[in-house]
Amino acid sequence: MHTSARLLSEHVRKPLISFVGKRKWPATPNPQRPHPAAPAQYQASFSEFLKKYESSANETSHSGNAKLVYGEFWEAPSWVWQPRIRKIEDSEIDAILSGGASVFR
Repeated sequence: MHTSARLLSEHVRKPLISFVGKRKWPATPNPQRPHPAAPAQYQASFSEFLKKYESSANETSHSGNAKLVYGEFWEAPSWVWQPRIRKIEDSEIDAILSGGASVFR
């Protein structure tokens, strides 16, 4: 009676896409260059942009080496773990969880 369901359940799904070979990540990134469709003024000033970008990246990498690790959240500065919003009251939480049905005004 349900032959089509039985036939469909026996069929093993084979994806239409197949990947050849193992995934390989390049050892070095591709050289940075302007987009071919970029305006001529951007293509001409791209080397200046790269110099500014690389110099700012070097500055941030030196300051980023001094990362602090805290064992417990309360050891970190208060701006990290204290919420910036006001405290939500229990009645507001109940109203949210009930979809607003518990609030009659």
